[in-house]
Amino acid sequence: MPEPMLTIDSLSVFYGSIRAVDGASLRVDAGETVALIGSNGAGKSTLLKTISGLMRARSGTISYAGSDITRASTDRIVALGISQCPEGRRVFGRMTVRENLVLGGIGRPAADADRDIERMLELFPRLRERLTQSAGTLSGGEQQMLAIARALMSMPRLLLLDEPSLGLAPLMVELVFRIIDDLKAQGLTMLLVEQNVHHALDSADRAYVMETGRIILEGPAEAMRHDPRVEQSYLGV
Repeated sequence: MPEPMLTIDSLSVFYGSIRAVDGASLRVDAGETVALIGSNGAGKSTLLKTISGLMRARSGTISYAGSDITRASTDRIVALGISQCPEGRRVFGRMTVRENLVLGGIGRPAADADRDIERMLELFPRLRERLTQSAGTLSGGEQQMLAIARALMSMPRLLLLDEPSLGLAPLMVELVFRIIDDLKAQGLTMLLVEQNVHHALDSADRAYVMETGRIILEGPAEAMRHDPRVEQSYLGV
């Protein structure tokens, strides 16, 4: 079995007295794309925020590459090799595309910035045409490309993607998932939170289903496509 890059064990996370994540356990192996699917309010985004250090677990553990990062700071987690592309893109609208990319690479050697930006522009050619444009003037799909590129500027080993297709037109959804598939082909490890279950399962190796803070199903993505519970609840079959 491949070495787990990320292991979450019995994780519980609260908003005040409300339990948002309830004893969740999952793993992501090196080189794998894992989908985390579920309805709104299931706790998926909370789980990603906790991995990134933006929220704190009440109990349970998060291990990355064999090290316990449950209480690590966000900057430490990024330095170790985890980067998150947040829900809603969250680009800095008044800054240019280039400035957004530079911010994504903070903490890396300044001498690498131009090389890293060039790599992003090769991955996302449309951003080359928009490099000096304010990020707030980009289309939704272009902003999503920028958000992914900005997350990649830290050169992560593990990329967390939170609802990358949210609010995008169908053609842009197809483009974003082609980008995800390209990153997968390059060997990048990804944990993908996504409500577009068809696309998520097409791109993933394995998948977990989350409901009311709990992991209720897990398995190979192809098998999940044909699980009656997934078909009925998420695939419209």
